[in-house]
Amino acid sequence: MILPLLLVLLSAFSATSKSVQENFMQCLDANSEHPIPISAFCSQINSSFTSVLNSTAQNLRYLMPLVPKPEFIFIPVYESHAKSAVICAKRLAIHLRFRSGGHDYEGLSYASEIETPFILIDLIQLRSINVDIDDNSAWVQAGATVGEVYYRISEKSKTHGFPAGLCSSLGIGGHITGGAYGSMMRKYGLGADNVLDARIVDVNGEILDRAAMGEDLFWAIRGGGGASFGVILAWKIKLVAVPETVTVFTVPKTLEQGATKILYRWQQVADKLDDDLFVRVVIQVTKTSQKGKRTVTTAYNALYLGDAERLLQVMDQSFPELGLARKDCIETSWIKSVLYIAGFPSETPPEVLLEGKSLFKNYFKAKSDFVQQPILETALEKLWEMLLEEESPLMIWNPYGGMMANISDSAIPFPHRKGNLFKIQYVTSWYEGSKDATRKHMDWIKGLYDYMSAYVPTSPRGAYVNYRDLDLGMNHNNASYTEASVWGAMYFKGNFRRLVKIKSKVDPGNFFRHEQSIPVVLE
Repeated sequence: MILPLLLVLLSAFSATSKSVQENFMQCLDANSEHPIPISAFCSQINSSFTSVLNSTAQNLRYLMPLVPKPEFIFIPVYESHAKSAVICAKRLAIHLRFRSGGHDYEGLSYASEIETPFILIDLIQLRSINVDIDDNSAWVQAGATVGEVYYRISEKSKTHGFPAGLCSSLGIGGHITGGAYGSMMRKYGLGADNVLDARIVDVNGEILDRAAMGEDLFWAIRGGGGASFGVILAWKIKLVAVPETVTVFTVPKTLEQGATKILYRWQQVADKLDDDLFVRVVIQVTKTSQKGKRTVTTAYNALYLGDAERLLQVMDQSFPELGLARKDCIETSWIKSVLYIAGFPSETPPEVLLEGKSLFKNYFKAKSDFVQQPILETALEKLWEMLLEEESPLMIWNPYGGMMANISDSAIPFPHRKGNLFKIQYVTSWYEGSKDATRKHMDWIKGLYDYMSAYVPTSPRGAYVNYRDLDLGMNHNNASYTEASVWGAMYFKGNFRRLVKIKSKVDPGNFFRHEQSIPVVLE
């Protein structure tokens, strides 16, 4: 009797899914300005469903069989399709998730652990890029990757760039909603600091630009976190000047080579270096020449907006402890520096950026911190012990200062500015999806995060919203302002209240919602 019962259940499930999709399709046909191809839909019964769902999803934890999947995926071909999708989802009371690049660390753009059923709007086909060098600007649709944007800018000019992410497969739509930092942040600030206009579908299914949405909503979408205020369709970004020749380098230092003392010194100078210089530290556990022994390697990975000769002068004056030599320096173009920082092999042509492929896809958990005082060497030594306990730990320390210290905490929702020496990203990754393996690695990173609480501000402790962390708290069916204030203050500090006020005005019914969306406060 088990098999017939299973078939009945499956049939009922398919019928329910089909009904949701059919109603949605009928509504779209009635409300769309452009015809909608049948290929724009991919339901759970389609053989391609899993490959489409997994295509840009980065965190395998949220592709596990027990994680709820969307009833179907809708892939708009025109911006009007996305507009119609919002109208119909609202009319039919269907919960909506939408993604541009699939890099949400907790899978919130393509998975839902608090509300089912839901559908996924995948913006991957909305990826046009129109660069206007004379105007020092570009309109970029949400589904374009950061790498595509960089490449299209470099096609038009060797002396223009954009200060966004280091990972080239990021979807530009969601990336900027969280801030968007990169290797030119100390010179030009965040990607979100360099946005001139936007197009967004609001809760009423209207496509609004900056003038139509007003300055409050325009402020909120540039760093206030994704998917709380509407569907981002496109950004108008401000291009920035880059020299024809830039210089990159990577200098590794192991514990045996004095890594602890050098890193302590880096903490003292990183935010005070020349604004043209970005030196981050990538910290990993590596094997030594002795069989079975591991060590901690700190790799100083840098971009300098100038030539090697001038870079060596700057480093000799400000950070001689690293011992940078001319042989370490690679002079290149800005677009090739993007490939270098992203970790592509040295001979990789820039055209690879058009493929939008990620170099990183596994099970992982991440957290973040902002540091305002140098961490002492004794504390670093304990940190190394903890890293050596884990299989594949990763820490990335990104320097602040420069333009980041000159922009007001309230200029956009991203508040982590003056006073921060650097930001830490903690990551642990693994390749087996069992419960035991997941619990082991999750427990480890929580322990590391607890240890680091002694060395960062805690009133509130800071966190970067693009490194989404549900351990900080999450909304349930009815988002509570009090509950959300815990993680809201960590991501946005005092800007959280303004975000809530704007959300309550533009989306009072809380249609755009997820586990860490901005809540509504009813008057």
